[in-house]
Amino acid sequence: MNIPEKLSIAGLARAYAAGETTPRDVVAAIIERTAAQADNPIWITSPSAELVEPYLQRLDGTRPSAEKPLWGIPFAVKDNIDVAGMETTAACPAYAYQPETSATAVERLVQAGAIPVGKTNLDQFATGLVGVRSPYGEVRNALRPELISGGSSSGSAVAVARGLAAFSLGTDTAGSGRVPAALNDLVGFKPALGAWSTAGVVPACASLDCVTVFAHSLGDAAAVDRVVRGYDEACIWSRHRGRARSRMPRRVFVPADEPTFYGDFADRYRAGWKRALTRIDELAQGGAIEIGRMDCTYLNEAASALYDGPWVAERWCDLGGFVESHLGETFPVTERILRSGAREGLSAEALFTTMHFLQECRHRAARELADAVLVMPTCGGTFARAQVDEDPVATNSQMGLYTNHCNLCDLAAIAVPGDEVRDGLPFGITAFSLASQEHLLFGFASAL
Repeated sequence: MNIPEKLSIAGLARAYAAGETTPRDVVAAIIERTAAQADNPIWITSPSAELVEPYLQRLDGTRPSAEKPLWGIPFAVKDNIDVAGMETTAACPAYAYQPETSATAVERLVQAGAIPVGKTNLDQFATGLVGVRSPYGEVRNALRPELISGGSSSGSAVAVARGLAAFSLGTDTAGSGRVPAALNDLVGFKPALGAWSTAGVVPACASLDCVTVFAHSLGDAAAVDRVVRGYDEACIWSRHRGRARSRMPRRVFVPADEPTFYGDFADRYRAGWKRALTRIDELAQGGAIEIGRMDCTYLNEAASALYDGPWVAERWCDLGGFVESHLGETFPVTERILRSGAREGLSAEALFTTMHFLQECRHRAARELADAVLVMPTCGGTFARAQVDEDPVATNSQMGLYTNHCNLCDLAAIAVPGDEVRDGLPFGITAFSLASQEHLLFGFASAL
């Protein structure tokens, strides 16, 4: 079977149109590749002929069309998102259940002709940015297996990077749809809050959770967005948020102060950031944009609310009952983080103080980022898996330096690969926009 090593929506669509392959051939190749990579715990529910057959049968007698723009495209699903007929575990065996219906995002993709091939591993209950917090095993980086894959959507990113899906669904509360993209040389798109339904998603921090997509290209990410985006009456967090036609922003901001770089690869990441700045300067010299410096201190302060402030109590609100009724069943570091949401000092007064501060941050961002995007490194470095084992909390916190503020400040984001730093170590940047201006992200990222 002449199946490309890297699968993509555009590439498979061309191959199907030319009669070079079929969805059954592609699924068979994915199953074969999965068996060959069985030592890497990418999947919790692995692709199998029995699992995928009902979705293949739905395609029999049909062809790609305006109603089925993703006809025959295989995708992976993070295992905190429901797929009918596939167990949902959120990477906690004691939590597992069999959903009767698929999450809205999955169902819209299936209706568009896409094929869910399996459920991917994750940091348990989507709590972590490192990809090692799972009883099902540590998902290894797609390029350098000794390094972390990034979390919490570890398996979803690696599945795409290793040719096991054309795209995948992840979730993003603090950066889980962006950090794994950067560490595995992918595009990661996190839409505005409410733009994609979260019905059928195990909550991590329900008011901030987003479903996201990992892909090899901006075009593929945009194709998924066109199918999944839209108001959903079944989702209490859903909003009417369309995306306008892509165009360049008028201004591009970068942080006024040099970002913090960390870990053994700090110098390489600093060099990658400097190269990204050079590319942005080249766009400005061509007259496409204006470049400005932005004081990001308030965004960093907003980010601290996610774990150091009262917002961590929302995680305990969503999952505390399960933890208390299943003592010893939760991954130790995950339980420690969840229980921090029940600590003393997280008063109603503290919550409202933080809510008012965050509203000030959103108001300021709305003023500063009008017709503009803000660009930051997606990560300031990375770690070996062994280093995270030695200090799981501090290393995880560093991975979220440039991601945690995003949902708290009601921003959209797209993570894109930068220049490869060296020795298979990728570097990525993230562009942020106002929720109402996601089209600027695609315009800027495409130009870059």
